Amino acid sequence: MSAKTKIVVLHMKELIFTGILAVLGIFLIIMLLVMFLPKDGSTKENAESTGKYQPGVYTASVMLNDSALDVQVVVDENNINSVSLVNLDETVETMYPLVKPAMEELAQQIVDTQSLDNITYSQSNQYTSIVLMNAIEEAIEKASLD
Repeated sequence: MSAKTKIVVLHMKELIFTGILAVLGIFLIIMLLVMFLPKDGSTKENAESTGKYQPGVYTASVMLNDSALDVQVVVDENNINSVSLVNLDETVETMYPLVKPAMEELAQQIVDTQSLDNITYSQSNQYTSIVLMNAIEEAIEKASLD
């Protein structure tokens, strides 16, 4: 025998384990690529599936003489969930008795129609309703994605 001749002994068990590990490694790399590479259609779907509003609670202030009154609007992605008054003090409620009924009337219409268009005001609290509608519009503009 010459000094250059080498005998290599391969065990069948080692070959099988090496083959299985190679296949699992290739499978893992393919799965990572599939999971983390962006798809062209996914960005278009996300842009189309976004709603009209940024979900959250938004407020706008109304000044009534020296008192600040906050109008709070709660929205999710596509809906106006509630419209209410916050920081309604007893003195403000006593001095401006039309504020609370006007807000309740407006809130009901806005939540039912999901729009600020075609809102009706009663004759007795028309000006109060207009002031409150301006504050509601301001809060919804803060929530709007447009």
